[in-house]
Amino acid sequence: MRLLDAFNSSQLICTYSGYKPANRHKWGPGVRDIYALHFIISGKGTLETNNRQYPLSTGDSFMIFPKTEIYYYPDPEDPWEYVWIEFKGDEAERLIAMTGLEPDNPVVAACPADLKPYFPQVVGADTRHFEKMRTEAQLRLLLSYYVEFYPREAQPIDYVQLAKEYIMINYWRTTLTVSDIVNAVSLERSYLFRLFKEASGMSVSGYLTAYRMERARELLMSSGLSIKSVACSVGYKDQLYFSKVFKKATSYTPSEYMTLHGRDEKH
Repeated sequence: MRLLDAFNSSQLICTYSGYKPANRHKWGPGVRDIYALHFIISGKGTLETNNRQYPLSTGDSFMIFPKTEIYYYPDPEDPWEYVWIEFKGDEAERLIAMTGLEPDNPVVAACPADLKPYFPQVVGADTRHFEKMRTEAQLRLLLSYYVEFYPREAQPIDYVQLAKEYIMINYWRTTLTVSDIVNAVSLERSYLFRLFKEASGMSVSGYLTAYRMERARELLMSSGLSIKSVACSVGYKDQLYFSKVFKKATSYTPSEYMTLHGRDEKH
């Protein structure tokens, strides 16, 4: 397994949004291929999905999930008024998974805050890039409130993964120490060491070094940087010490590794 995890470029694409005044509008039964989050401003209505009926009223929210059959309609005596935002993308599922919303539980009760102002407006297809970025940022802000007010049941904290993520973000810092990693995950030092060893078969310091060396191999192969620059880029002030660590990890000096991969040493 590679230590250098590849981060896929995350996407969160807002496709449509709107405001529905109190009227007799209904939709379905049918399926959609997007997520659609609705917030009830006033009135009442009903959502039907997965053979269940969910009565909704002021302050409630409901989510339409992709490829899940739904039917929703207003109360005939007190029709609802609502706002909604539709979105999709690689990141959407991850963000929604942080809330209590799911296909078998698509409704959350009245929120202690008025969420209407946080629903972003999606403009036309000719939207400029900076406008799309702002809309996506507003959607993340909106979803942060759903994570706060309707969190998914707490899962055990994966301290090993937290430590690895901290290393992945901070490996380039020449001042980074194991103590920094321990403090970042807020766990007793020896307990973290034991968990890390059990999960990865390596010590925290060993993982940090291995991660740096893998990143160094990539830079030496393809970046065009000098050995000194590569050393600094992966967290080593001293080029000679970096070379020593690199040879121990790979059996090659940095210059030999560059030659092996068709690069001339750059001074």
